[in-house]
Amino acid sequence: MADIRLTYYGDDFTGSTDVMEALEVNGVHCVLFLEPPTIEELEQYPGIQAVGVAGVSRSMTPEEMQQELPPIWKRIHALNAPLFHYKVCSTFDSSAETGSIGCAIEIGGNLWKRKVIPLVVGAPKLGRYVVFRNLFARSGFNGDVYRLDQHPTMRHHPVTPMRKSDLRSILADQGVMGFEEINILALDQGIQEVRRRIEACDCPNTVLVFDTLTDAHLPTIGEALWEGATHETPLFAVGSSGIEYALTAHWNTQQRPATSVSFRSAGEQQVLVMSGSCSPVTERQIATAEQNGFVVIALDTLALLDEATREQTLLSTIDEALPPLLEGKSMVIHSCCGREDVRLSATKLAIQGLERGALGKLQGRLLRQLLMRFPMRRVAVTGGDTSGYVAQELGILSLQMVRPMSPGSPLCKMHSTYAELDGVEILFKGGQVGRDDLFVAIGQGSVEK
Repeated sequence: MADIRLTYYGDDFTGSTDVMEALEVNGVHCVLFLEPPTIEELEQYPGIQAVGVAGVSRSMTPEEMQQELPPIWKRIHALNAPLFHYKVCSTFDSSAETGSIGCAIEIGGNLWKRKVIPLVVGAPKLGRYVVFRNLFARSGFNGDVYRLDQHPTMRHHPVTPMRKSDLRSILADQGVMGFEEINILALDQGIQEVRRRIEACDCPNTVLVFDTLTDAHLPTIGEALWEGATHETPLFAVGSSGIEYALTAHWNTQQRPATSVSFRSAGEQQVLVMSGSCSPVTERQIATAEQNGFVVIALDTLALLDEATREQTLLSTIDEALPPLLEGKSMVIHSCCGREDVRLSATKLAIQGLERGALGKLQGRLLRQLLMRFPMRRVAVTGGDTSGYVAQELGILSLQMVRPMSPGSPLCKMHSTYAELDGVEILFKGGQVGRDDLFVAIGQGSVEK
């Protein structure tokens, strides 16, 4: 597999499609899978240059991560790419108890055994910036930029509220001890200074934190990463899609891409949105969709989670949704609509003691049953954790990008075990991604600028 430049594992589904977009728009052909593919399976995708596997480790405990990640990563390692990327959310969603990035670093360090583990989180295209180790993030599509611990969404995240912005301090809370940094002053001095600092690292598995403020920093970061990546001693790196933006920025200066970048028009389609996000950004998108003629259905989450009322709730929701869909109307079905939704606290209590991702799996089951009854050709799913469990219920084997739609959330074509769903176009969106009119734009096939 000498043509595979990199492999990656995404800790949630929306982040995994974000990486695929970063590669594809820069001329690197990528296919995203739900399970690590074999070399024989990859032969079905001529010209493939990058392989992703979408996971759900962002919602796992460290104990679950230690059990589930090593065998998956070993299968990815067998593809013999020079660089393996553990993809985390660009807002660093994690804690010592849930989705621990520190735990993932420990696992990767044990498998790859390298002197340094690069950490690249900033992605200027997505409104994510790291300055002297502190992470800043834009709120929404064109909103203000906030330090992570002051971010209006991240400081109130329902699972991993962020109380700090210093990446080193966040990871120290998750058990990571050895750190060095490549700050913006070093990056501004160029690749020679970056090399010098990397060479000065003398402890195995030192986490090397890269600042990222502007696109001008990306080629230098990409060059430093690529110099440390070989087939003989693959590099293990951690971070957002900033890693791919950095690598492709470097490759483009070397005229490495072999694929021309062109995407067909998406065209207009009726759209069905299954939403599991509690973000205020998604709340505004639901409101804008309703103002533009979408039918909006609020799921009875408690009845859906209760085994005694689950089947009837699924059937009654389908009965409510089908008539407007048959009339050609677009639709949003949601399990939460903003932080003030009265269902939120009761739902959090109800899922305690249930299997991981129970609500997301039920939303996926509902979406699958609707698509079996009414063959929609374009759907969208919101919420990073929700998306992974919905994808499993849709029987997705792999995804290929159709075209960019919103930064970090491309429109994709699914390959599914269900023949009725094969070829359906789908967009997975993190809670904070997109303009207020994103759902309307998905139906119109228009691209956010």
